[in-house]
Amino acid sequence: MNHEVIDGIPVLWAPAPGPLEAELIFGCGARDETLRTLGVVHLVEHLAMSTLPRLHHDHNASVDLELTRFTCSGQPEQVVDYLGRVCAALSELPLDRIDREAGVLEAEDGRVAVPQTSELLSHRYGVQGLGLAAYRGPGADRITVEAVQDTLFRYFHAGNAVLVLTGPPPAGLRLPLPAGARPDRAGARPALLSGRSWRQEDVPGPGIALHGALADAALMAAVAVFAQRLRDSARHALGLTYDVGGSLDNAGAATGEHTVYLDAREGQEQTVSELLWHEALRLARDGVTEAELAEEREGMREVWTDPRNTIAELGHAAARSLFGETYRDAPARLDALAAVTPDRARRAFADALRTALLVVPCGVEVSPVLPDGTPVPRHRCTHHTELPADGEVFKPPLADRLRYSAARKTRFVVNHAGVWAREPDGEIHHVPFDDIAAVEVRGPARIVYGHSTCFVPVVPDLIGDIGAAARAVDAAVPAHLVYHASALRSAD
Repeated sequence: MNHEVIDGIPVLWAPAPGPLEAELIFGCGARDETLRTLGVVHLVEHLAMSTLPRLHHDHNASVDLELTRFTCSGQPEQVVDYLGRVCAALSELPLDRIDREAGVLEAEDGRVAVPQTSELLSHRYGVQGLGLAAYRGPGADRITVEAVQDTLFRYFHAGNAVLVLTGPPPAGLRLPLPAGARPDRAGARPALLSGRSWRQEDVPGPGIALHGALADAALMAAVAVFAQRLRDSARHALGLTYDVGGSLDNAGAATGEHTVYLDAREGQEQTVSELLWHEALRLARDGVTEAELAEEREGMREVWTDPRNTIAELGHAAARSLFGETYRDAPARLDALAAVTPDRARRAFADALRTALLVVPCGVEVSPVLPDGTPVPRHRCTHHTELPADGEVFKPPLADRLRYSAARKTRFVVNHAGVWAREPDGEIHHVPFDDIAAVEVRGPARIVYGHSTCFVPVVPDLIGDIGAAARAVDAAVPAHLVYHASALRSAD
């Protein structure tokens, strides 16, 4: 891997067959946003790409949880032209196109992770950082010009960029981006959960997340064996699922989530969910075989040493550089895998299982326990059992309370500490005012979102005349956390 610097931007390149490929990578993604500004990085990417003329070579751009990429392949002069145009657009973004690109983004409805992974990340991290993967945000039409300009200033500059190429930098290549300092992520909110729990969500199948070091070769190998066992059983032996997938999601400080997920044939969600946990327990208890480890080593060797993987390997090195983390090349990673024994893999998986988060489709009931018999509790967004004694209490309309037992149990309370709601089943939700992630205004209604993933709906369907309740919320919540529901989405 070769290292150069052009216009203050590090350039990593290595030769690879085929046309010249390029990725201009910025160290920012959805995890750098807030619920109030969710989608702003994607909007910046769209605004920049909207300035390009029709190009007759492969080019694209994308945003995921941690990175924004502008990519292209073609003749050297085409790559030079594309990268120059992207840098020029980022230096002078067409802010007058925000309304039009907002509509394009809504039509695209791009998500940064599959539903199971999104919910697992939200489960672990709340409405912040990686946990934002589960949320749609206010809609691009509710993102302010000031938020776009702030995002440009903080992230889209030479100090937060790396260029990777599958060949030497072509003649005439310039990267005219403004200078800037590498973003400081030291103040990021920590994970909400370090332990284990399970919950139901609107997902097409179950998923599991294990927290640990992303470079832990023993855990990586064990998780790969685990995913393959699920393919063998759920798909090939039983025909209950089509897709078994997974991801590594970086939470910073070289740690994050090893996730595995499955979809489920209609009506088989319960069986697939139970099978996932059964296979997890079996691996933690009985371990893996040397033959399974050898198969995974060979599979990873084929992928990591394939010349067609050069651009991905360069991108991996660039990402680690952007976040100040150690990059280990493919030979080093393969050496680490070669040192993994069946016992090391089993112990790494068993240790990580104590951090397991499990998500299952709505309606699926499970009772997972760890190998030592410790139960995995069902997740509750708050642990309150009673409404506060102080505060203003709001009830459903009298007619509803007379007709429906559910209405007689429903209550909404506002006090100095925040908002509270009791559902008909007795579960209590609470969002403190000092932990509000955002408030969505839907006509007279307010949806109050907390960083803990708990939310409290202040809506007429629940408590009738909500004027006083809405005014109490409006008076307590800072204006910069409030947004009106997107005009590009249905009222549902």
